Amino acid sequence: MATSSQQEEWLALANDPDSYAPQGYQLKGWLFGGERLAASVALFPLEEYKGRIVTDLFGEDEYFADAEEFWKLQNTAVAAKRDACLANGWVEAVVFAPGEGPGRWELCHAAKKDGGKVFLYVGHNGSVEICEGVLTEKEKRRLERKKQASEGGDEASSSMRPELTKAAQNYVELHRHGAVRHALLSEPGVALRMMVAHAIGGSALWHVQAEPGRAHTEAIDGSVKSSVAEALFEGARKSAAKLLGRPEGNAPLARGRFDEFETATVFAQLLTLTDAEVMEVLATVMAETLAAGSLMVEALGNHLAVDMAQYWQPDEVFFEVLRDKQAINALLGEVAGRRVADRNLTATMKIQKGLIQKALTDKSTGKTPAKSKADWCPRYFRFPFAAYTKRDNMAIADGWKRIRSLFKSAR
Repeated sequence: MATSSQQEEWLALANDPDSYAPQGYQLKGWLFGGERLAASVALFPLEEYKGRIVTDLFGEDEYFADAEEFWKLQNTAVAAKRDACLANGWVEAVVFAPGEGPGRWELCHAAKKDGGKVFLYVGHNGSVEICEGVLTEKEKRRLERKKQASEGGDEASSSMRPELTKAAQNYVELHRHGAVRHALLSEPGVALRMMVAHAIGGSALWHVQAEPGRAHTEAIDGSVKSSVAEALFEGARKSAAKLLGRPEGNAPLARGRFDEFETATVFAQLLTLTDAEVMEVLATVMAETLAAGSLMVEALGNHLAVDMAQYWQPDEVFFEVLRDKQAINALLGEVAGRRVADRNLTATMKIQKGLIQKALTDKSTGKTPAKSKADWCPRYFRFPFAAYTKRDNMAIADGWKRIRSLFKSAR
């Protein structure tokens, strides 16, 4: 069965005291590179094989002497069998490498309509076993769970193994990400739109939500919602929603939840808008997601020189939430004058609040420094924020002191 070169190689092994020359059955394996490749297992016509076919002197079978040539022809034939199965309507035809694949005891029957597959087992000796209409028990259980969890859908495709492993997907995703990230650097207009889309729809890395505006009491909530600033902002939000193709309403633009489809939809819409329109949406989203009570409110208010008198006027709720007698007396002095404040220094907070309100609405006495609701703005509402006492324990004031030097150029 051996070629001349194989005989020479075996003799060399036999004559070398430090080497082992295979004998008996091991000799047959050595001659054929492992398993013997019998001609009877070939799926291809024998005339296509151009190598030597040898016969065992002690048996009736014929064997392929050229294993490489055999596997080329056999693999081609196996691929044809696989393609034929797919053409016949099977959802998947899986070819396992020699000696691999799930054990036959792990398989269960599954019809085509139920996601059944075809498994093609290849042996080390070149034999091929084709199992049609099967699934592993694990696959079948997973498929049944999916069917129970959802109504309709393509259950068959849901049981298919992904083409790429998790590691392969990770590899592809990271390389694609790197290329796209670099390309984005040269398109600031597109990057701007993508950033706005992320702020609205979110991503696995972005979580942006609208300021909830939680009020401590219903009275405070009513005061804020009826303010000039709130009405103006709601008008801007409706305008931005219209540009995004959303129905009118007061729903936040930034939903605070991750929705890739929403982000892609917003991005596609933003690509149709002009730069000016995109900037309008951007400003609205930023304003909507600005955290109340944060240091950034102080930074923006000072930088933009916000005049609170245009947005706020004292109401009943403001006087209701005031609880510091020393501060109330200082407010009285600011509105009605220091003399009036001193004369009522020991009066109750209720009396002093009443005097402040009276001074703001009645200037006929001529004894007040001509303040009115329209032009009076307490220190609490000015930028920068300031208190009326020297206790200096207000978080807003402390925060501004920390960052004030960063905004020297602010108007």
